[in-house]
Amino acid sequence: MNAGAEAASALATASAGRLKLTEIFLSLQGEAREAGWPTVFVRLTGCPLRCQYCDTTYAFHGGQWWTQEAILDKVAAFGARHVCVTGGEPLAQKECIPLLARLCDAGHAVSLETSGALDIAAVDPRVSRVLDIKTPGSGEVVRNLWSNLDHLTAHDQIKFVICSREDFDWARGVLEKHRLDAICDVFFSPSFGKVQARELAEWILAERLPVRFQMQLHKILWGDEPGR
Repeated sequence: MNAGAEAASALATASAGRLKLTEIFLSLQGEAREAGWPTVFVRLTGCPLRCQYCDTTYAFHGGQWWTQEAILDKVAAFGARHVCVTGGEPLAQKECIPLLARLCDAGHAVSLETSGALDIAAVDPRVSRVLDIKTPGSGEVVRNLWSNLDHLTAHDQIKFVICSREDFDWARGVLEKHRLDAICDVFFSPSFGKVQARELAEWILAERLPVRFQMQLHKILWGDEPGR
């Protein structure tokens, strides 16, 4: 075995059963159905996508290796029932799947924020999967894994980040084609600096769309401060 292969093998062994985390922190959930609840955020490092509106680019690289036991202990120490596993793209790390199940086993109400580019089929059904369907304005629309829609239930959630009127019309078409509102809650969010919140709200009302308008509560409270 050459030196490169040995190094790769050593890394795989060292990381077995562990996850690379950027941060774990307590805040208020700022989005989707659980907005407002005190929530422990477990932010995993790394993401295969590069959405133009991403506000967590600091999670693309770096991070620290954690055992699942250490993560569970840290989460429990905050004393909050709600836990959100986010990123980056959490499902890019294979150990995310067992971690989600263990968080549920520990009695937490668990949500997963995922880009929709990776298969969600293996995620524990107790987890509320918040699926971010990428609009053309994201720059990553080709990465949508449409088969994920077949796995969604009423326990899950769908999010569209709207960057323009074109994005809005595209998202409306997807909503209607797949009858998404009959599957689970659907949220439309304005992309900061691209669409005014009031403008998006008026589009939704004018079209009578069966979706929920949302803004990022944590940004209203704390701006772009990391770890909040």
